[in-house]
Amino acid sequence: MGYFLLKALISGLLVAAASEIARRHAGFGALIASLPLVSVLGMIWLWRDTTDVPRMAEHSAATFFYVLPSLPMFLFIPLLLKRGIGFWPALGIGCLTTILLYALTVSLLTRFGIRI
Repeated sequence: MGYFLLKALISGLLVAAASEIARRHAGFGALIASLPLVSVLGMIWLWRDTTDVPRMAEHSAATFFYVLPSLPMFLFIPLLLKRGIGFWPALGIGCLTTILLYALTVSLLTRFGIRI
């Protein structure tokens, strides 16, 4: 349980730091938020817990394929906000779009024999 709490604390501190920096400097905060910190931390924790090379390779490759359909969300949300849509609806639409794109990505990759 202590190890889990340590992982949660370190991971949470990085997210909190990014949001605090973004309050003062939007561009720098966005740069920090765009870093694949969650992915890197996830890989570090997975490696420390398993040292399983095939699992790490599979995890890393799957992460790549899931990042791609999440990118349009970062275009849709500002577009919607600039058109007068409120933050929460814009965020919801962005997340729903991402979920639909995840499903489409998995479907397309399956047709090409790639399982994620």
